[in-house]
Amino acid sequence: MSITDRDIMGGLAKGLAVIETFTADRPRQSIAEAAAASGLDRATTRRCLLTLAHEGYADYDGKFFTLTPRVLRLGTACLATMPLPQIVQPLLDQLSEVIGESTSVSVLDGAEIVYVARAAQRKVMSIALMPGSRLPAYCTSMGRVLLAALPPDQVRAVLGDGPLPARTQLTLTDPEAIMAELVRVRTQGHAVIDQEVELGLQSLAVPLRNSRGRVLAALNVGMASGTTPATDMPGRFLAAFETVQAELKALLP
Repeated sequence: MSITDRDIMGGLAKGLAVIETFTADRPRQSIAEAAAASGLDRATTRRCLLTLAHEGYADYDGKFFTLTPRVLRLGTACLATMPLPQIVQPLLDQLSEVIGESTSVSVLDGAEIVYVARAAQRKVMSIALMPGSRLPAYCTSMGRVLLAALPPDQVRAVLGDGPLPARTQLTLTDPEAIMAELVRVRTQGHAVIDQEVELGLQSLAVPLRNSRGRVLAALNVGMASGTTPATDMPGRFLAAFETVQAELKALLP
């Protein structure tokens, strides 16, 4: 079934666009700020924000809007209907206990990865990671594994012309360099990141495939740099990861 412009509810699309302007960097916004971030005019943005406040999805103090926990219902409802988190969480918990490190599973959403399951042994990033958290795909181990599973033209569309933002001085920002790295990731079957997302953090990721061989998600371990050299992570963790990959391949639809 093809979807045409006549099938689209413009008001809902605009409301969702306004919700998406609220981020960790912009948790509290005025109408003008939300309008600038969403690309909508002030009058439309005002109606969207006041509707969100009326329905309990936002608080309004007369000048600034902040989202309320009610918004989490939208994400929770989505996650609750996804079989993937329910399937992977028990294996993720077990893996994390065995290797003694924090592990996560994510899926690709455009240019970002979205965490759908996590087993934390300790906090390894300055930001709190949980299901629903997002990070850029180009500089994360799980992102590179997921990008490596895409056709090159799709990857180039995600990366753009660059250069991409440097989260640290070690971040690969040149799209061509990232494309070359993805070839290596595809060949070796895993990705290693050393302090490209955040200084002091390194990680290893592998793809999670279903019984038909399609990559549905990525699994990673994140740990503080210095405890184990990043180059030694595959030798330390891949055997345990391969066990989980095999179990999930039989379970994932």
